[in-house]
Amino acid sequence: METAFTRLVGVRHPIVQTGMGWVAGPRLVSAAADAGALGVLASATMTVDRLRAAVREVRSRTQAPFGVNLRADAADAGDRVRIILDEGVRVASFALAPSPELIAELKEGGVVVIPSIGARRHAEKVAAWGADAVIVQGGEGGGHTGDVATTVLLPQVVDAVDIPVVAAGGFFDGRGLVAALAYGAAGVAMGTRFLLTSDSPVPDAVKARYLAATVRDVTVTRAVDGLPHRMLRTALVDALEDAGRARALLRAVRHAAGFRKLSGLTWREMVRDGLALRHGKDLAWSQVLLAANTPMMLRSAMVEGRTDAGVMAAGQVAGVIDDLPSCAELVARIMKEADETLVSLDRLRASR
Repeated sequence: METAFTRLVGVRHPIVQTGMGWVAGPRLVSAAADAGALGVLASATMTVDRLRAAVREVRSRTQAPFGVNLRADAADAGDRVRIILDEGVRVASFALAPSPELIAELKEGGVVVIPSIGARRHAEKVAAWGADAVIVQGGEGGGHTGDVATTVLLPQVVDAVDIPVVAAGGFFDGRGLVAALAYGAAGVAMGTRFLLTSDSPVPDAVKARYLAATVRDVTVTRAVDGLPHRMLRTALVDALEDAGRARALLRAVRHAAGFRKLSGLTWREMVRDGLALRHGKDLAWSQVLLAANTPMMLRSAMVEGRTDAGVMAAGQVAGVIDDLPSCAELVARIMKEADETLVSLDRLRASR
């Protein structure tokens, strides 16, 4: 299936595997890329040296195009951009809007720039700055999320910009892909659906918790880092929501120290990143410190398999996923379902 997005990035199918911290490493990214989707490497939880090694590992596993996801406001964003340019990575995606200067630097090096956005005005801004495409995540999406549904946000953005739009939040099958195309999108991006594959490095016990979840078991909470965060409802989430401020801050200090050691960032750089997170948001200073909770609590579940001590970011689709296909099986199934859906629509139109 060819769309403006597949032509832009050179993949076979209009599907993106999103850059999930601790999950989207070389194994998952290369499997998604080989399946014909755009695999995206998550770099925010990697040191700069580890990122370069991970990019090279993906390259050794697949010849297909892939991308790297960055935090545009990170203190070492420039170093990470240089790795992308040096290593010939095809796509740079961003969780926060990159600056016009960063976009220009990447595009000059032949890199396709695709920010993720959660509002029409953000899409208009990055499009004016030169972004090649945007990923639009509606409130159904996992992790940090907004409160506007994909079906409301997506058509607004499609009407507002003239670059390819990729829809995210609530997608897991071929019917969803066709629905996104009908809205005017050029593809779909999925996180939870790729997390729940046999190629995902997430421990089996954690995958089992996802598979057992119903739609009602997926919630949005501010208890982790002060921002709306969609995840599985667990006893730990309940405890975080009930914890007092002093206990929450003590936990955040411990997690900040742990993340500093894993990421290679200095305390000064971590404070800078926290201030960047606060910019433009109604966050108290205590909530800036809580930002350290997110990567460490995700790591506890996604790497260590500790569902008792970690949080499990999840899109609402976690409640309707019940299997663990390989990336190749998943992408093939989605495209088959999309073709069958299009055939059914053609028959419906012909019968009128």
